[in-house]
Amino acid sequence: MKIFVIVGMPASGKNLARLYAEARGFPYFATGDLVRREVSRLGLEPDAANMARVSTALRGEDGLGVTRLALSLMLDARSPVGFLEGMRSWPEIELIREKAEAVVVAFVAPREVRLRRILSRGRPDDSPGHFHERDWREIQYGAAAPIALADEYILNTGGMDEAGAALGEIVRRRTA
Repeated sequence: MKIFVIVGMPASGKNLARLYAEARGFPYFATGDLVRREVSRLGLEPDAANMARVSTALRGEDGLGVTRLALSLMLDARSPVGFLEGMRSWPEIELIREKAEAVVVAFVAPREVRLRRILSRGRPDDSPGHFHERDWREIQYGAAAPIALADEYILNTGGMDEAGAALGEIVRRRTA
């Protein structure tokens, strides 16, 4: 199995990978979805504070808990190609690479662009007032390492079609 591990800061465009995968029938599991599911299961309001608290709890003491869950779901899908999103530390990448061939793809976009996206997308866990704090929480989780050490990069400052085409080229090249 080849797993494309999608990394990037909040609102960098990682969701474009989901659209790409779903359009082609590839399995896609995002740790953020697993966190949102747990917030709902607990009957909590899906606001920024609850999402942060549940995310930290699910990561567990070693920081790998939610990645273990996402990886298990991916391996159970038994697809030759799949996508995982939301890994925020290098040990998470290493865990995935113990079980499958992985290509780390980093979506990057300037802070100003990402903030505009947060303002426009209207997700309940997005908070423009907590944007800076959220970025630093991601960095403290270790998100900078997978981004810095990624195998491939997509500079996502243009439109969705442009980023989607870049991802398509990466997948084509890496699965040929």
